[in-house]
Amino acid sequence: MLTLLARLLRALNSESGAWALAIAFVLGMIMGFTPLWRVHNLVILLIALLFRVNLSGFILSFVICSGLAFLLDPLFHQVGFAILSAEGWQPVWQAMYDSAFWRVVQFHHTITLGSLVISLAFAPILAIVSFWLVSQYRRRIQTWFNKLRIVQALKANRFWAIYSNLRG
Repeated sequence: MLTLLARLLRALNSESGAWALAIAFVLGMIMGFTPLWRVHNLVILLIALLFRVNLSGFILSFVICSGLAFLLDPLFHQVGFAILSAEGWQPVWQAMYDSAFWRVVQFHHTITLGSLVISLAFAPILAIVSFWLVSQYRRRIQTWFNKLRIVQALKANRFWAIYSNLRG
């Protein structure tokens, strides 16, 4: 866990783009909110690996959002149930369920569909907020943070040694 936090701090303090970190948080959020063993999560993981997003931010976002998902499951169920119960969409859902591909994707499950819809709706907001937070951290907080006595004390222990080794 210390290594993961050290890598995240390294990414925050590096010159890598703030959008790269924001996209990592968004992809981790989508994967964390939706049930884990679904086909769309394989696609998200493939995107994260192909586009080389920051894996520490991705994993941290995934872990946090997985914990939040348990609290939000009733909401995901209600949204998914409302979408699947919409009278005008019944022929679409029936045609999708009759296809083997769409059954494997499992959009006929209320929590899967509801969590995916909510996470996709929240993705642009999280991307913008994450970008702003990373930018503000780098511009304002980073220098102030390094002057704190607790940070200077932490630099003397094992956490800082791990961070320094990762930093190169």
